[in-house]
Amino acid sequence: MIGDLNATLGHRPFRHPERSEMSFVGKVAFRKLRPESKDFGEAATTTLNLSPFFEDSFMEFQHTTVLLHEMIDRILTDPHGIYVDCTLGGGGHSFAMAEKLAPDALLIGVDQDEEAIEAASHRLSGCACRHLLVRDNFSHIHDILASLEIDKVDGFIFDLGVSSHQLDDGSRGFSYMNNGKLDMRMDQRNPRTAYEIVNTYEEEELARIIWEYGEERWAKRIAQFICEFREKKPIETTDDLVSVIKAAIPAHARRNGPHPAKRTFQAIRIEVNNELGILKDTMEACVSHLKVGGRVGVITFQSLEDRIIKKAFKEMERDCICPPELPVCVCHHHRLVKSIGKAQKPSAKEIEENPRARSAVLRVVERV
Repeated sequence: MIGDLNATLGHRPFRHPERSEMSFVGKVAFRKLRPESKDFGEAATTTLNLSPFFEDSFMEFQHTTVLLHEMIDRILTDPHGIYVDCTLGGGGHSFAMAEKLAPDALLIGVDQDEEAIEAASHRLSGCACRHLLVRDNFSHIHDILASLEIDKVDGFIFDLGVSSHQLDDGSRGFSYMNNGKLDMRMDQRNPRTAYEIVNTYEEEELARIIWEYGEERWAKRIAQFICEFREKKPIETTDDLVSVIKAAIPAHARRNGPHPAKRTFQAIRIEVNNELGILKDTMEACVSHLKVGGRVGVITFQSLEDRIIKKAFKEMERDCICPPELPVCVCHHHRLVKSIGKAQKPSAKEIEENPRARSAVLRVVERV
């Protein structure tokens, strides 16, 4: 399948020296031509047949897309353009975008989760526009576009965090509500799992992660209890970890607020997938690939992510980057983006229908 698709794309399979080969799936009309070429889009369309396993994955992959119309309305500027959904998931944003795109438009979906790629490929199979799905991490967006010989695009979509499907599937190990092995990998090819972190990290490092990534006030105590428990036997399941966390947090602190394991699970998940470490560089890379007037939209679900995105956008909005003590500007730096409206949150109706949307924040910038 990959060989046939690479032939259609007209380039050799791309391999990053530090990771496995990219996987391409989709309906494409793409040769070794740049978008600016008058012939771009005239190649014969190839549709890949989906196996029954893909259909089963689609049926199992359930996710309610947050701020759906708000994202599409802000990002879509040219129905004939090129758009990249960097967090494809089940294809919710991509499907809504595809419905508004012309047949000659190109939609690229990126996700590191194999199940997401399979589900989205089924959902997008009937779309009129050309589309291509890439199994990779969005932090490699420059390499992904380079492998397709695409330089500039019209828009990027990011819906950060863990999907409802990943949370609800106990076997993935993301949820403190569904028992399963400690995993938490968004990319199943990632050798590092939550089991490794929980059972091998030093107490001081565990405490740092839980405090910095989970903003958990009981981080040191939780790390201490984890290390004491694993001396007797490994912590193998999410239920095991929840029990240790509950034992570590005093009863009076567990009576109110969110589930006592919520912050610790978030922290470990972020560490497993390096979720925060890649955000700033990825935003800068995406902006460098935007056409003038093109846009990047990012939905965050927790304050740590939102602060990084807000700061990254603010830095790219600055004209002068000279030290504040200089009386006049000598850098001659010009801003790269401008904000499109204020940060947007879900409506009361959307939160009522989907409580998981309550912490979502959408920020959009446009290339200038």
